[in-house]
Amino acid sequence: MALLEDKTALITGAGRGIGRGIALAFAREGCRVALVARTLDELNETTQLAADLGGEAFPCVCDVAAPSQVDNAVNMVLHRFGHIDILVNNAGYACFKPFTEIAIDEWRHTLDVNLTGPFLVTQAVLPSMIARRSGRIINVSSVAGLKPIAEQSAYCASKFGLNGFSLALALELRAYDIAVHALCPGGVATRLADEAMPERDKADWMTPEDVAQAALYLATLSPRATTDVLHIRRFDSTPLGAS
Repeated sequence: MALLEDKTALITGAGRGIGRGIALAFAREGCRVALVARTLDELNETTQLAADLGGEAFPCVCDVAAPSQVDNAVNMVLHRFGHIDILVNNAGYACFKPFTEIAIDEWRHTLDVNLTGPFLVTQAVLPSMIARRSGRIINVSSVAGLKPIAEQSAYCASKFGLNGFSLALALELRAYDIAVHALCPGGVATRLADEAMPERDKADWMTPEDVAQAALYLATLSPRATTDVLHIRRFDSTPLGAS
């Protein structure tokens, strides 16, 4: 039996990168996947790839920082599939530069996508999860939410905030048997990373598929066990806390 058979997942940022990797990993395990992103062409590509794996996928064009678009997308998914078992808040934005060079619009956009987006999507999805007293929320954060990184102040602020949001939400939702996790990868070779750090050699970085494997682990945890923050790092990187 497939690990996620008869489950439905809503995944944001599913057009490419980590979001696409998670969507395909879930589809391979029998999960129906609702794909949320801003770019229709990329969503259609992910939809076709999921179909090639035998999965059922439903694309929704949506900006996670726009409340009306989020509400509309979640309503469409609930109409299509009836319920949402797993929410993966993955959509992200990175602005890496010295603090003195960050424009207010860049700061706001980073927080809007990385922190307000998960807030809005979670608020839209939660009523149906609470009504069923069942659900799992995976917030794709970053090692930048666990340690300070120079020239990533906006990104760190958003990811530290997302981790705090995840932990507080876990406390609030355990009464409804809803689990909440923060997934914190280190360097992952994606287009976002290429755009934010074009000078870095990413030959030994993790792939979206590596992160998807960790997300699948969280999505299939026993209801008797949980983990609040799961950090995965490049094999050749330094462990957190080591000098």
